[in-house]
Amino acid sequence: QVQPVETGGGLAQARGSLSLSCAPSARSVRGDAMGWSRQAPGTERESVAVSPWSGATAYYADSMKDRFTILRDNAANTVYLQMNSLKPEDTAVYYCATSGAFRGQAPADFRSWGQGTQVTVSS
Repeated sequence: QVQPVETGGGLAQARGSLSLSCAPSARSVRGDAMGWSRQAPGTERESVAVSPWSGATAYYADSMKDRFTILRDNAANTVYLQMNSLKPEDTAVYYCATSGAFRGQAPADFRSWGQGTQVTVSS
C-alpha cells in the first residue's frame, strides 16, 4: 500500500509562501489521483487541491484557486503544493493522500493518507 510522507510545513508570515512535498512510498503514482487536504482545530478536513492523474487539469478549492498550485514531478515520484499569498486562516495540518484511480475531490474519495505536516501562518 502506498503511504505518502509529507515534508515542508512550518511557520510563515501572512502574504508569504511555503512549499510542501509529498513522496508516496513504493510504486509510481503517475496514473493515480493525488490530493492535498487540510484540517484546522475544530473543523472538518477539507480538500485543498487534487491532481486526478499526471497531466490532468487540477482541481482547487475556491478560496485557494489563485494562491495554491499542485505540481507533480514524475521522475521523482513526488507531488508538491506551492502555497503563495498565505493568510492566517490557512493555518492547519496539511495532508497528502492518494486514491489509485481518480474517484472524486473530497477527502472521503482518498484511501491512503500521510501523517500530515503543520502549517502556521502569522499575521
